[in-house]
Amino acid sequence: MTTITLPLLRTLLKERPADGHKGTFGQALLIAGQWGMAGASVLAARACLAAGVGKVCVCLPRRNNDILQIAVPEAVLLHDPSETHFTQPADSAPFSAIAAGPALGTREDTAEALRRQCVIAGGKPLLLDADALNILARHPEWIDDVPAGTVITPHGGELQRLKSAGADLSRFIVVKKGHPTLIVPPGSGESEAFVCPWGNNGMATAGSGDVLTGIIAGLMAQGYTPWDAALTGVSLHALAGDAARDALGEHSVTASALVDFLPAAFKTIRNIAST
Repeated sequence: MTTITLPLLRTLLKERPADGHKGTFGQALLIAGQWGMAGASVLAARACLAAGVGKVCVCLPRRNNDILQIAVPEAVLLHDPSETHFTQPADSAPFSAIAAGPALGTREDTAEALRRQCVIAGGKPLLLDADALNILARHPEWIDDVPAGTVITPHGGELQRLKSAGADLSRFIVVKKGHPTLIVPPGSGESEAFVCPWGNNGMATAGSGDVLTGIIAGLMAQGYTPWDAALTGVSLHALAGDAARDALGEHSVTASALVDFLPAAFKTIRNIAST
């Protein structure tokens, strides 16, 4: 295993051109949040924006419209025909990266829409999390529809369900969430994983994974390779968690706090340039 270091992250962190505009920094598509679970899409969208993306579009059921318009006014919304859940894949063409899964639900029409979204991803960087992984565990025959090099972000339970279903994950970048979090390259085992040395038990809170999804999606949309986005995103997430712990205490860290402390995480990495 290889431990991630701050100097390594500093080499991965892209400089933002002074003459950049929102088109320079990419457009991410987030597919998240069935009715009653809009918080997942709020957290992912806020994290994606805080990671530096130029524009984020959230695909959501119509009943979640007002929540997102108020909670994340910077986001553009793409309405699914359904009032309550994801049923129709979005056109991938306008987007530079796609992430799907947080609180998506596992209805069969949602599952089929997710499968089709993977098929029409069109070579765009793709991340699958949470219910997207639960859908694949129920339909392991769909694994071949997921493009090689996709980032998947399972926690231990989701990973076990995928393995029990016989899903072959060898073509993917596997972010095994936990303490520590491991990032496993395609075609490799955990012995070749990169290990994130940061993070704390205050991050074991609802919505933390949604924030990670948004961060990695935002980085991929800005042109980071999926591998670099996974390494950098996991590390930013954990460093933000440590900054939140130091300010608030482990008991009081929330997923929203992880977004709020993301600027401190970026600063920690950027300050390495002078050492």
